[in-house]
Amino acid sequence: MRKSVNRPPTPDAGENQEKEPSLREIINIKLIETGEKERLMELLRERLIECGWKDEMKALCRAFVKKKGRNNVTVDDLIHVITPKGRASVPDSIKAELLQRIRTFLVSAAL
Repeated sequence: MRKSVNRPPTPDAGENQEKEPSLREIINIKLIETGEKERLMELLRERLIECGWKDEMKALCRAFVKKKGRNNVTVDDLIHVITPKGRASVPDSIKAELLQRIRTFLVSAAL
């Protein structure tokens, strides 16, 4: 499409309006404002320690450092290697418990 030489192009309608927060962002804000996010994080920490997940991740880190050499490993290397294994090894029961707590919060917050 040709642009007029006499006037600048009309900006898109969405460019001038402020971006509406997504539902995910709204939920995150509510979780933080009410302190529920911190309570959920603490519950997650407790459950992961109880099931031995934390010790398992610590052992994986130690094995990786031993294999590569202490001076040849950065924190970023550890994160890159351990994160996929860590996420995959969180027990389903813990995920289900957290999901249920989030659902209960959403119902009570009327979101």
